[in-house]
Amino acid sequence: MAAELVEAKNMVMSFRVSDLQMLLGFVGRSKSGLKHELVTRALQLVQFDCSPEVFKKIKELYETRYAKKSSEVAQPQPQQHRSPEALSIHSSYDRGSTVARTSISTTNIDYPALYGKYLNGLGRLPPKVAKPEVRLVKLPFYTTLDELLKPTELVPQNNEKLQESPCIFALTPRQVELIRNSRELQPGVKSVQVVLRICYTDTSSPQEDQYPPNIAVKVNHSYCSVPGYYPSNKPGVEPKRPCRPINLTHLMYLSAATNRITVTWGNYGKSYSVGLYLVRQMTSAELLQRLKTIGIKHPELCKALVKEKLRLDPDSEIATTGVRVSLICPLVKMRLSVPCRAETCAHLQCFDAVFYLQMNEKKPTWMCPVCDKPAPYDQLIIDGLLSKILTECEDADEIEYLVDGSWCPIRAEKERSCSPQCPILVLGSSDVNGLLPTPNGNGENGKATADVVDLTLDSSSSEEEEEEDEEEDDDDEGPQPKRRCSYEKGLVSAC
Repeated sequence: MAAELVEAKNMVMSFRVSDLQMLLGFVGRSKSGLKHELVTRALQLVQFDCSPEVFKKIKELYETRYAKKSSEVAQPQPQQHRSPEALSIHSSYDRGSTVARTSISTTNIDYPALYGKYLNGLGRLPPKVAKPEVRLVKLPFYTTLDELLKPTELVPQNNEKLQESPCIFALTPRQVELIRNSRELQPGVKSVQVVLRICYTDTSSPQEDQYPPNIAVKVNHSYCSVPGYYPSNKPGVEPKRPCRPINLTHLMYLSAATNRITVTWGNYGKSYSVGLYLVRQMTSAELLQRLKTIGIKHPELCKALVKEKLRLDPDSEIATTGVRVSLICPLVKMRLSVPCRAETCAHLQCFDAVFYLQMNEKKPTWMCPVCDKPAPYDQLIIDGLLSKILTECEDADEIEYLVDGSWCPIRAEKERSCSPQCPILVLGSSDVNGLLPTPNGNGENGKATADVVDLTLDSSSSEEEEEEDEEEDDDDEGPQPKRRCSYEKGLVSAC
């Protein structure tokens, strides 16, 4: 039975549109749509509802088609009826795709015989015109090994809001071997994967991954997990969903067996396309190593860029003599280890490539943390001049570039202590005679004992000591007139 299914699928994949419509009409299914839609319906029929009558009809259509083709080849047309510009259409099936791919080549085939046939009674076949294809943006963390299914539009089958689009394909032995022999990024996750990518159907430019509403992906008999929404802390702001490739590998048959994928999606007016790819997922450490290999900018080129930035502009009234650059990463507030920036950035300030790649591995945004402009991986460069400065200047967190391309470190001044250590001032000495009277009134002969005052003490302790001295004087000499302050006018602080 399995051999018959494979044979039936191969015959269906070689059918033309008219054959597919006859087969679908035979079982009472819709005959409208593009060729790849008809092929999908026919393969679905073979996979799930291939009765002996259906198999007999497929074989009959196949034999009828190739019997006609062999009879046409056996009876060559006269030379004068052949057109040198005639086209012959060959349908070939790639086992890595769900769609019969059509190639066009120029041969000497009877032109009236080829284009004299009618399609549904609507007229002659129009000339084949190459339509622009949907392209997806390249992702730094994914290296494409094979394209299993080109981006194909999701076409609604009815007016319902919730639609289902099936897709059937099989892996080649080489692709299966690549997956099995690849290393594990984490338990159960291989580095070589089969991923599903979805985007808007727009051929004007490469498209970023974008999920349709109400998306669900079923692989064979199990549903695949789809990335959830990021929580939003701002009131009134809808949470965003990270749109990234969906890994299908763990739910697939890693053999020659046919895999069936069903995409459920919400039909709300926008058109989406899906594609299947065999990819190798990279880590941030691997991207960093690649950047160190091919992305280092020579120190002399960086120095020339500094001179260009500081070059005197004759139209400017303000002359720039230098520009300061911090050696602290704006992302993590730590000293830079691998200084990098985007080639398109206008500033000299760098950020740390290690943390930048790790952050984009978790949540890809690829935005410069300095100027908040796009800084994609393929535009990142490592600043060779700043890398050299980091090894030579270990005791400063900031430098200044000068107009000649040289640099000098900027060291932060030490903050003054809140309680500075002031010198001890000896009161009653010859240097301050006449400014302060002695507390006991014996300063007339100049030989009285000098009082030592530590000005580093706080005011509370000084006041307490003064109060104790006053109490002792009151006890010894009796009541004394009150003084307005501890020191007379003219006292100079040592600080």
